[in-house]
Amino acid sequence: MNKENLSTKKYDYLIVGAGLYGSVFAHEAHKNGKKCLVIDQRSHIGGNTYCENIEGINVHKYGAHIFHTSNKEIWDYVNSFVPFNRYTNSPIANYKGKLFNLPFNMNTFNTLWNVNTPEQAKEIIKKQTLEANIKNPQNLEEQALSLVGKDIYETFIKGYTEKQWGRKATELPAFIIKRLPLRFTFDNNYFNDIYQGIPIGGYNKLTEGLLNDIEVRLNTNFYANKKEFAEIAETIVFTGKIDEYYDYCYGKLEYRSLDFKHKILDSENYQGNAVVNYTEASIPYTRIIEHKHFEFGKQKKTIITEEYPAEWSIKKEPYYPINDFKNTSIYKKYKQKSLESNVIFGGRLAEYKYYDMHQVIGSALSKTKKIFS
Repeated sequence: MNKENLSTKKYDYLIVGAGLYGSVFAHEAHKNGKKCLVIDQRSHIGGNTYCENIEGINVHKYGAHIFHTSNKEIWDYVNSFVPFNRYTNSPIANYKGKLFNLPFNMNTFNTLWNVNTPEQAKEIIKKQTLEANIKNPQNLEEQALSLVGKDIYETFIKGYTEKQWGRKATELPAFIIKRLPLRFTFDNNYFNDIYQGIPIGGYNKLTEGLLNDIEVRLNTNFYANKKEFAEIAETIVFTGKIDEYYDYCYGKLEYRSLDFKHKILDSENYQGNAVVNYTEASIPYTRIIEHKHFEFGKQKKTIITEEYPAEWSIKKEPYYPINDFKNTSIYKKYKQKSLESNVIFGGRLAEYKYYDMHQVIGSALSKTKKIFS
């Protein structure tokens, strides 16, 4: 890096991270006449939404990303950069070779219990929750049994959740499952939001549109030149891990991580659906993604991704914050410290919060409206 370029405040904003929050912030700041520099330690923009085109298929390199929102303003906003298709998320659960529709709905109950009416399904669930006889759930297992009963819990929740969190369900706090949506209609649409889809041509088109005409430096580590970077911009917008920014002074925040195994197959259609969850504990991955189905692909080959939950370490990618009492207490200290600085912290890692894509975009738009309106 040319250090002479780091000697004066030549930018209004240094944005650390070219994911959705950073890209939206940069776009809105640029639109308001501000000069921005976006840096990212990865070799690509887009953060975890990044897609790699392999065999003509847009592969979601960091796991399935399905856009959904009920906010028309946000839907119109993303569609102004790239049109979205009509993809509807309708995952399948595979339990010991038997296939079930998700989310839990009448198709699920019909396959599970051979019932045909909502009343029959409700009666079985009521009977099983009464049999569980749990008044004050002390852990995730008890919480699930009190909400949906034994069959749904053991078929769909127990193995999947224990793999996802790397802990026994009896060791996980009850608050992880606040509720379990049960639909007594034959509706396989996973989301309740009004708008849903995938960018036609992949998510890269969205972030490329957001960062058009904005200076971006990739393969650039903020911490390698933290002091110098702090001096080239009036304000830093930071989207990385807030604890790392403050040198872990209050301790490390914990996450769950993921490992992905991508496979190119000489098959036009491997599983007939974009997402299939494997809910039994004996299968090490939680789901298989078949990427071509996100865009209704007709390619001769297909690409699948097995998704393996993993313990997080400082060298692994952080995906899911562990928002238990201990970590929440640590984050509150970092949050308070951040309020005493002029750095803007935004996004999943900086706010130690699990965000869906529309929520990240909404958060960035809300912040920029306050600044520039």
